[in-house]
This record gives sequence, structure tokens and C-alpha cells, in this order.
Amino acid sequence: MQAYFLAGNPVILIITGAVVAVLLQTAFVVCGFPTILTLERGFAVNHVVELSELKDRDSVRHPRILQQQQQQQASVGSVVDFPVQGTYDPFRVGLYFTRVQLGSPPKEYFVQIDTGSDVLWVSCASCEGCPRSSGLQIPIQFYDPSSSSTASLIRCSDQRCSLGSQSLDSSCSKSNDQCIYTFQYGDGSGTSGFYVSDQIQLDTIVGDSTSSNASASVVFGCSMSQTGDLTKSDRAVDGIFGFGQQGLSVIAQLSSQGVAPDAFSHCLVGNGAGGGILVLGQIIEPSMVYTPLIPSQPHYNLNLLSISVNGQTLSIDPSMFGTSGSRGGTIIDSGTTLAYLAEEAYDPFVDAITLSVSQSVRPLVSKDSQCYLVASSTPDIFPTVSLNFAGGASMILRPQDYLLQQNSVGGAALWCIGFQKIRGQGITILGDLVLKDKIVVYDLGGQRIGWANYDCTSSVNVSTSSSGGRSEYVAGQFNDSTSLQDTRYSLILTVFVAFVLQLSVIVAFS
Repeated sequence: MQAYFLAGNPVILIITGAVVAVLLQTAFVVCGFPTILTLERGFAVNHVVELSELKDRDSVRHPRILQQQQQQQASVGSVVDFPVQGTYDPFRVGLYFTRVQLGSPPKEYFVQIDTGSDVLWVSCASCEGCPRSSGLQIPIQFYDPSSSSTASLIRCSDQRCSLGSQSLDSSCSKSNDQCIYTFQYGDGSGTSGFYVSDQIQLDTIVGDSTSSNASASVVFGCSMSQTGDLTKSDRAVDGIFGFGQQGLSVIAQLSSQGVAPDAFSHCLVGNGAGGGILVLGQIIEPSMVYTPLIPSQPHYNLNLLSISVNGQTLSIDPSMFGTSGSRGGTIIDSGTTLAYLAEEAYDPFVDAITLSVSQSVRPLVSKDSQCYLVASSTPDIFPTVSLNFAGGASMILRPQDYLLQQNSVGGAALWCIGFQKIRGQGITILGDLVLKDKIVVYDLGGQRIGWANYDCTSSVNVSTSSSGGRSEYVAGQFNDSTSLQDTRYSLILTVFVAFVLQLSVIVAFS
């Protein structure tokens, strides 16, 4: 092949333009336009909550977890980015919610992020029992289908209605030909309404910071009635954003349209700085380990095999963590604040922790929780805990991943076991106490969950599969931490410069 380049700089300028175009396309265009939804904490920073209240809050959602059914639908798409805001702190109630814009023209709604449920629903106009104000200091908005030019009701004959009816929470109202739903929770609270289809407006990332608008059509619930705790204004939001596996979950709908992949990931900051990352896509990290999801389950159930404290495996029958019959198994749930162990595993776990620090602390029971008076304000004297799952994947817990610091007593720090005992349900739930400061990947297409300890204030690389192969996108704290981005751009620039220099030498000697 003949080259018609002149010697010298023109060659470099021509190659520069071509390489930059290819690199920019690889870094941004192939990956699509990631979407940002801002997550915020549920309570003001100075709102301190007792441990007992946190336990009560978690106990409300656990009957909901036990009552739901399963289904999933997924596909391949572009990476969607939801940078997280807010601070994780269980004593200030780590309730995360996000803003979504629905309808045409779009209106903004605050909805709780919930991996323990599937459907996105918001309070509808003329809703009975829906709170009109919120202790979260956010405006309460009501969705009105008649005010949106793109809204349409889901009729009984619509195939999407059948997706909801398979969960036993949805049905068809033949009197008005509407697809309706009722979600009833074990504490007596619940919500009911009808399904609508409308546009969800998404803030997208182009490059590393530029925002633009995108939209997709999704089916969600319009709540006409709420009861129980859902009517209380202290933690009131406009609705719930379900990230479960069923066909009517937003992630399933977006992936089936090719808008997002059949995977999502989060990385929650555990220190006072707060923040984190939530993306539709798989975060890539070399130290990631994976364990299979247990199939045909309504939630993210894993096969927990054993627990080790200081490297010593505890004498617990593995069947105590199983998912069968009356046993609920082990569930990953970012909507739960604390962590919960099946009662057969709780006592051996606490006893092992106590034994390992018995010479350095003063054990005591405070409000039904095992606590320890420690001279130091840091929990470094406590042992490392390992949760060992199928497939050889272990989740390593630092002391701050299973302990909570409470008020000091007589100048000594009071540290309490953050794991709580669940009686009679045979269920273990790993909530934000355990999941913080970790990348957690929910690979629905591969039916597995992975994790890796990580500094969640840093950016991450996220990938998705396409017909042209895997593409990657850099997501994270764009305004605060771009070290990974800067490194990646520097690498691109270095490769480019080396490539140009090599071509220059070839042209010079040809």
C-alpha cells in the first residue's frame, strides 16, 4: 500500500486527528449516555436515632421481603450512571432516595431506592392516606396522568400487565379495564393503585461532566391508597424505586429496551464524607469475587456456607443459612440499615467476638444488643470476620462493618454488635452496615453477585457488553474525585503520544 503523506509535521497532525477521534469514540460514544440520579440521605445530619428505632425500621421491611414472588427479565444496553449523594450513618438513618422526573412536561419526584422490591411507584393525584408533607424537608409531589401528554393507562390486554400479575401483587380490574396492583406488608401498611406508562427523563453524562437530557418509556405504579407506616410524614417520600429482578422493575424495562444492561452496581461511602456510586452496569475491579445467585428467588439470595472469626470457622450448621422450606436464606438488601443473622447463627457469632476481645474490653448488654466498653475510640482490637459463600467467595468484614459506636460511658467508648437476631424466620439479611465501603455488583444476566472492598469516594470503571464487545465508562464522584479518570486519560494520552512518535520514526526513515 502506498502512502501519500508528506514528511514531517503534517503526518503527525493527520494521525492526531484520527487517533483522538477513535479514542473519544471508544471512551464515550460506544458506552452510551450514562444517567445521573442524585441519592440523598433520609434524615438531616443532626438527627440522631436510637439503635432500637433502626431495628424497628428494618423489621417493617422484612415481612415485605418474605412475602414477595419472583421473575426477571434483562437485556444488554448502555451504562447508566447514578452518582450517590448523602452520608451513610445508621444512627442518622441511612435512608437513601433519589429524584426522578416523570411525564411530559416532566415533574420531579423523590423515591426511595429499594433493592428489596421491584416496582417503581409514586403517589397519585387524589391519593387517600398519602402524606402531604415530609420530615425529610422535601416537597411532596403527586403524579397526575391527565397532566402528562405522554401518559397512558395499562389495560388488561397489555402484555406488561401479565408481567405484574405473575408476582401475585397485580391483577386486572375488568370493570374499568385497568391493570391494578396491591402491595401489602406484614406490619399492616400497604399501597394500591394502577399502572401507567410514561416517560422517565434522565440526566445523562457526556464526557466527564456535561449534562444533557434523555428519556425512556417505563411502566410504573400510580398509588391511590396508602396505609400504615407509609402514611407517616417523618420519612415520607413520593414513592419507592424498586431495583428487584421482576419484569416490571425499572432495570428490567430499561435493559429490555436496550437503554441499560442487565446488571447494576453500587459503592456506598461509609465515613462521614458520604456519597457513593450507583450505576446500571458492572463495575470492574481486579479484586472482585463472585458467588452465584440462588435461582428462582424473589430477592438477591446467596448461598452462605460459613462464618469465620479471626480465621476460625464457627460451628454453625450450613443448613441454617439455606433457602428452602421455611428458611428464607441469606439476602443482600441495600434497603436494610443494619444486618441480621438467623438465630441459630447469632449466638455463636457474638460469643466468638466476645471471646477474642475478653482480655481488653468490658462486655455488657445495652438495649438487647451485645456491647463492649473499650478504652480506645477505634475498634482495631476487634477481630476480622469472614462471610464465606459458595464458589469460594469470601466477604471480609472489618470491625466497623459489624460494630456500631454509641455514646461513651465514663470516658470509655461503647461499641455494639450491629448484627441483630431474627427469631423463627431462618433468614440472614446483609444490609448497609455490611455493604458499605464495598463495590457490590448485581450481575443479573450472569445470575451472580460480586463484591470487593473499595474506597467509594474514588471513581470506578464500569463495563457493559455490546455486539462489538465490552465497552467501558468511568463513573463516580466527578466533582470531588477524578483520580481514576485522570489516570485513564493520562494513559490514553501516553499511548497516543507513543503511537505518534513511532509513526514519525517510520515516516522519517521510509
